[in-house]
Amino acid sequence: MTQRAQAEEELRKLSVEMRYLEQTAETLQQRISMVNAAITDLTYANATLDGIEKEKENAEMLVPIGGSSYVKVKLVDSNKVIVGMGSGVSIEKSLPDAKVTLKERLDELEKTMNAAQQQFSQIAERINAGRGRLQGLLSQAREGKQ
Repeated sequence: MTQRAQAEEELRKLSVEMRYLEQTAETLQQRISMVNAAITDLTYANATLDGIEKEKENAEMLVPIGGSSYVKVKLVDSNKVIVGMGSGVSIEKSLPDAKVTLKERLDELEKTMNAAQQQFSQIAERINAGRGRLQGLLSQAREGKQ
């Protein structure tokens, strides 16, 4: 195989690898966004439980229902919380147990976020290195050197 053919083959392989890495980076960005949204949701839930913990029974509260809208309610039992467990299953827990459950989930999500961010950084480094190599090969091809 001639040097030119080898260079063209390397260009093709590098181009395919770059497309794959860019798709992987995009997938990781989407995963990071979803995990970040879940972390935000759990952080709000935890803050709400902290607030409920300080309230007395029959205290009037505003509960968000979405769309920047709220409904006024009276707190009947500040020690009972319904916690979603996944797959449409929810169970009643005491307030302290619910806070522990949310904290465990938050810790897991933060580990997942850190791992995804680390993977993204590694992919970004490989993309940058690959782009540099790709530009070098293209420059060589234009100059006719090998």
